[in-house]
Amino acid sequence: MLISNLHAATCARLAMVGLDATPRTAALSLSRPGIGLVIVCSDTGAAAGVLTKSDLIRHISRAGAADAPLAQLMTRPIISCEPGDDVYGVWQTMTTRKLQNMPVLGAELKPLGTLDIRDAMQALFDQEQYQERLLIDYIDGIGYR
Repeated sequence: MLISNLHAATCARLAMVGLDATPRTAALSLSRPGIGLVIVCSDTGAAAGVLTKSDLIRHISRAGAADAPLAQLMTRPIISCEPGDDVYGVWQTMTTRKLQNMPVLGAELKPLGTLDIRDAMQALFDQEQYQERLLIDYIDGIGYR
């Protein structure tokens, strides 16, 4: 299964801000339900970095300036995936690197969505259930549907 099959979920989780945005702007985006990652974009719309709730908390706990540009807070380089990537491979990367969210980037680093690890897990679980049903039908003599 490809990341592109999860487009509806990844697109719904997409949150972007500009390089000159403030932590408050990012916090407003991160306060929306289901948003765990903000993609920080350059003037051309290309992804320049990412910012998570943890990044903001670290900044605030160090008495960071409320008007600091996100370019100082964001994580770089970006660990991302593409629509043509395999969900299982991306899930493995997320698990290994302990990532809850991963940006989905297209050509020229244009943000297309954000993959949440729960969406990846659900897709993998659904795929396994489907394979199990096919195997049961085959064993029962029904054949493949």
